[in-house]
Amino acid sequence: MTINSAIKRRIIKPEPRLSDFVENFWMIENTSDSPHDIVVLPNGRFDIAFFYSPEESFQITRIGLETEPAKGSIPPKTLLFAISFKLLAIEYLLDVKAASIVNTVDPLPTDFWGITKDDLSDFECFYKKVSAKMISLIKPNIDPRKQKLFELIYASNGAMSVKELSEKVFWNSRQINRYFNDHFGISLKAYCNIVRFKESLEHIKEGRLFPELNFTDQNHFIKEVKRLSGVVPKELFKDKNDRFLLFNTQPEE
Repeated sequence: MTINSAIKRRIIKPEPRLSDFVENFWMIENTSDSPHDIVVLPNGRFDIAFFYSPEESFQITRIGLETEPAKGSIPPKTLLFAISFKLLAIEYLLDVKAASIVNTVDPLPTDFWGITKDDLSDFECFYKKVSAKMISLIKPNIDPRKQKLFELIYASNGAMSVKELSEKVFWNSRQINRYFNDHFGISLKAYCNIVRFKESLEHIKEGRLFPELNFTDQNHFIKEVKRLSGVVPKELFKDKNDRFLLFNTQPEE
């Protein structure tokens, strides 16, 4: 795997009060004078990104749940701080429906949550400021079935069947799928496939190019990886020029 030294990155895990809603806080900085081409991979999350570059000034965007790979570029001298949200945040923290933002990037007001360009000068301070804001927004009385459902999905890395999940949370599978389609724009099975793919990327990153998470066989594994990344596992492992953004946001720390 080729590592681009011009791309700086870091990740911080959320504090316990936010663990049901946030996967991580991450930053990427392109320190070079050239744009850096990337491929954004589906990871079962949606993001709010705060970034500044001389070309585009200060912007805030909401990046919807991805169900397919998307090509992009990080402009020269760009600094980006972002929050990756778990799906439960849509209903109990942000009060939006993700079904309308699947595979989309939407601008947010430049005063969103009171974050300004100056807050991008220190990642730790940014983390503390937005954490405090989000904690104040969490709604009470979270449905325990939904909480348990997502716990099982993430704990099993998306490898549990819809039937197993339904039985364990005592929630009809049709009702679960209606909830997923209404709130997130995809079925539960489709979402679990994305979570499983995301976890498989960690195996691929280590050179383990074979199925480990309840794929039918090697052919099924290769097809799923190619469907969700655009390339076969071998090419993904090489990650020429550090292109794949999901790898970029998971540094070894």
